Amino acid sequence: MGRSVASPPPAEHSPWSGTDRGMSTAEYALGTVAACAFAAVLFAILTSSEVRDVLTQMVTDALQSGG
Repeated sequence: MGRSVASPPPAEHSPWSGTDRGMSTAEYALGTVAACAFAAVLFAILTSSEVRDVLTQMVTDALQSGG
């Protein structure tokens, strides 16, 4: 009938052995680009006149209600 063939033991540094604990250079680069893009979008949003007006109004209201 069917014979089962034993698979060889995993190599010590195989990507499938579960010993990968860090990111590679490409992952660091992708993470850095994503973080910079997010920072640029956040900067654009927070420096827009509409958001600045809302934040200024919130601070003004908070200072006036403080007594």
